[in-house]
Amino acid sequence: MPAQTSMLHIRVDDDIKEQATTALTAMGLSVSDAVRLFLRRVVIDQAFPLELKVPNADTLAAMDESRAMMAARRARFNTADELFADLEKNSSQ
Repeated sequence: MPAQTSMLHIRVDDDIKEQATTALTAMGLSVSDAVRLFLRRVVIDQAFPLELKVPNADTLAAMDESRAMMAARRARFNTADELFADLEKNSSQ
């Protein structure tokens, strides 16, 4: 006899849903498959299946900077060369 099922309704940002659907489709999964896998891991492990951490001060500052940049629709670097120069400069630290 098949297991009884229930509908689960969640609200998610349209853009996130679209991006997740694209990524999951490439993996051969639907969004519903991914949610079922997620919930199955919660049951099996009796734990949240992803590592959650409280961000430190540097991470919080970077997140705030990123959000401000997205809101202002501005880039941190004007060219790719500027980006690579910054990466080179900071990779030796």
